Amino acid sequence: MTTFTWNIANLERETGDGYVYTVHYTVDAKDDTYSAGAYGSIGLERPEEELIPFSDLTADIVVGWVKDQFGQEKVAEIEAALQQQLDEQRTPTKASGLPW
Repeated sequence: MTTFTWNIANLERETGDGYVYTVHYTVDAKDDTYSAGAYGSIGLERPEEELIPFSDLTADIVVGWVKDQFGQEKVAEIEAALQQQLDEQRTPTKASGLPW
C-alpha cells in the first residue's frame, strides 16, 4: 500500500500583513520498498475573509490550501503520477546496459 505525504517546503508572504501568496510543497510517495517524490509551487489569491496570522499557520492548514487550490482531480493526478513511478521501480519497463 502506498502512503502519500504532502508537506510544505517554503512560504512566500507579504511582511506587512502575512498574506501568503506562494506555497512551495512536496509530495512523497512510499510503499514497503520504494519511494518517489515531487516538488512544486502554487500561487494563492488573497482571501476575502480575514487572514490567519502568519504565526498561527500550520502545515496542515497550508496543505489544505494547496489541495483546495488544486482540486480533488489534480491532487489525484499528482498522486497517480507518483504511483506510476513506484510501479516502474517495482517492475521496470526500460533498462540500459550492454549484453556482454
